[in-house]
Amino acid sequence: MKLKGKIAVLALVTALTCGYAGRLTMANELPVFAAVAEEGAKSALEVSAKAAFVMESNTKSPVYAKNEMKRLPIASMCKIMTLLLAFEAIENGVMTMDEEITVSENAASMGGSQVFLEAHAKYPVRELIKSIVVCSANDSCVALAEKIAGSERIFVDKMNTRAKELGAENTLFANCTGLPKEPQYSCAKDVAVMLNALITHEEYFAFGKIWMDKFQHPEGRYTEISNTNRLVRFYDGCDGGKTGFTSQAGFCLAATAKRGNMRIISVVIGEENSKQRFDDVRTTFDYAFANYTLQTVVDCTQTLEKSIEAVGGKTKRLAVAPSRNAYVFTSRGQVPEIRVETNISDSVKAPVEKGNAVGEIVLYKDGVEIDRIEVVTTEAT
Repeated sequence: MKLKGKIAVLALVTALTCGYAGRLTMANELPVFAAVAEEGAKSALEVSAKAAFVMESNTKSPVYAKNEMKRLPIASMCKIMTLLLAFEAIENGVMTMDEEITVSENAASMGGSQVFLEAHAKYPVRELIKSIVVCSANDSCVALAEKIAGSERIFVDKMNTRAKELGAENTLFANCTGLPKEPQYSCAKDVAVMLNALITHEEYFAFGKIWMDKFQHPEGRYTEISNTNRLVRFYDGCDGGKTGFTSQAGFCLAATAKRGNMRIISVVIGEENSKQRFDDVRTTFDYAFANYTLQTVVDCTQTLEKSIEAVGGKTKRLAVAPSRNAYVFTSRGQVPEIRVETNISDSVKAPVEKGNAVGEIVLYKDGVEIDRIEVVTTEAT
């Protein structure tokens, strides 16, 4: 995009940094912020898992890492990708939540965790997704895979393609359930990235927070289901995640928790027992919420003070705003310098639709670019 002019918006200080505690100075006609934070505790976090990765969701900033790139079996945590493709299929119109799927004999024959689907019976997509999120149903995974791709084999190809698109280079899927099959592996960091992508679908949380429920079968039969992720009941702020266990993978858990505006994702692989995986993830959550802070530096609900000229339009000047929020994630002991650089067009030629890009905001933390946010029109000509 070629900009017709560059505007350094000093008035953007208030609009973009709502709630950001800091002091203001000037540098190169751009607003500069230095976060004020108390001296925080030094990292002493340790977990017993073979591998672990903890990050903040919005900025993808790491909090803790242990063998995070090591390729390991992840058992049912691979269902995170199965669910991601299911939500994306709904978003893309391939299927709907209320659409009914006829279950094949192949899907109904899956062993391990299941909800005992009846072959040739019809089930709503919504119920199948619920059973995967809550009780890790293998039969429901295969039923959805066959609906979306025609076969589990083709669906697995889609899983591997999507993993590469997300940058999950240390991940290879062999099935959609996580049941043992070689070669199949991932790593703690890739699992965190996949879970972070899944939770961008807000509908997921309607299922992720369920503790106990009933899965309805045709003709009135039902299966009682309970969440394999016990933290959704016993940890304040935990509203989603996925467990996993096989003898090869050990006990695994990927979970997310939110307090205030900060969301943390924690992944552990290869724990010795189920209790330890929950204890370790709980410990990482406690550590992250106690020692880190997330500040909203760009607020998309606030229009910029500077409008732009609409050349040839009935509306002569258009209001503009950031297209999304942007955040700064820091430990409570850090005092980073945050610079907000705003570059927007002086004018734009009509016709202009609401949401048209007219510039960008660039965020720098300690002199390093950390984010770019489009500036868009909030009205049409």
